[in-house]
Amino acid sequence: MKLHRFIGNFDFSHKILKIMDTDLINQLRNVLRFSVGDKILLGDGKTNEAKVEIKEINKKFIKVEIIELRLNKNEPQNHIILYCAILKRENFELVVQKATEIGVKEIVPLICGRTIKFGLKNERLEKIIKEAAEQSERGIVPKLGKAISYEKAVLQAQSNDLNLIFDASGSNLASLKLSLEGVKRIGIFIGPEGGWDVEEIENARNADNFKIANLGKLTLRAETAAIIAPYLAVNF
Repeated sequence: MKLHRFIGNFDFSHKILKIMDTDLINQLRNVLRFSVGDKILLGDGKTNEAKVEIKEINKKFIKVEIIELRLNKNEPQNHIILYCAILKRENFELVVQKATEIGVKEIVPLICGRTIKFGLKNERLEKIIKEAAEQSERGIVPKLGKAISYEKAVLQAQSNDLNLIFDASGSNLASLKLSLEGVKRIGIFIGPEGGWDVEEIENARNADNFKIANLGKLTLRAETAAIIAPYLAVNF
């Protein structure tokens, strides 16, 4: 039977753990109706995880005993950073959820020339990311960066092994497969609903370790491209 998984700041150095997180206590006790003897999986967000058995449960804490310690081996080898223009609230929430599920390790919101929406509810986004990481059985929780300008992101991305900015004018991604072989840290740039400014594409064209790519002949919505592109990069 598949066990429920929860990621948090857990210390596995002792066999007995005392969970004090009020949100997790409420979820286990009142939502999932767990009781003494039930088993769950706990992850520390550093790829370590433990199968534990509930020994005591009340309103103030949950005491569990470690049955088995192991290393989570589900994380992709590629370190994918998704630089995605801020989209409408529900669309951006979909992007961070699915990007987490497919193995992206960092998500950086971009402010571009044609960005329409600017406000982000970081607390809600981080909750979505954490729940998606737990659901998809990941060993870490992807990092949500602060919203930054496109120009600043291009400068920061110089430390990546390779960056792919997606635009209809670019080369087909399949033709760039050789460029991705052996590359571990890859930046994926996805523009806003209205597309990139000409200056933004030229900026990428003139930057080091940037390549312009497309996802085929069909025109995709920004949120669709933001899910497909990193998935392909993770699995190359």
